Amino acid sequence: MHHLTTMEKVTVWYDGGCPLCRREIALMHRLDTRSAIEFVDLENQDAACPLDKADLLARFHALENGQLLSGAAAFAAMWRAIPRLRLLGLAARQPLLLFALERLYRIFLRVRPRLQRLVTRLDGAAAANRPQSPVA
Repeated sequence: MHHLTTMEKVTVWYDGGCPLCRREIALMHRLDTRSAIEFVDLENQDAACPLDKADLLARFHALENGQLLSGAAAFAAMWRAIPRLRLLGLAARQPLLLFALERLYRIFLRVRPRLQRLVTRLDGAAAANRPQSPVA
C-alpha cells in the first residue's frame, strides 16, 4: 500500500525537440518543488535510454520504483511525484480511470503532429512580436 507521504524518485524521458513537450515538461519542472523527477531530454545524444530512442519518442515513458511505464501510466507516475498532482496520480491507479486516461492519450497522439505545428507557429509569432534589444 502506498501512503500519501511516500513519494518515490521518478525518471521521465521526453522529446526535447517537440515544442509541446518542452512546454509540458517546463510546467512539470516548476511544479516539482521536491526535485523528485529526473527529466531526461532525448535530444541529448548522451541521454541514457532504457529502450530504443524511437520507442521512447513514440510514447511518453517514466520509470517508477524500477518499473518502466508508458502512456497514461507514465503520466500518472510523474503526477504522483509532484505533491500538487499526487492525488490525481494515485487516482489513476484505478483501472477504469487509467483505461480512460490511456484512451485520451491515444487520441492526443493522433493529433499531436498538428498541435506541434500550431505551437511552433505560435512560438514563432511570439518571437517575431518581441521587442528587439538595441545593438550597441
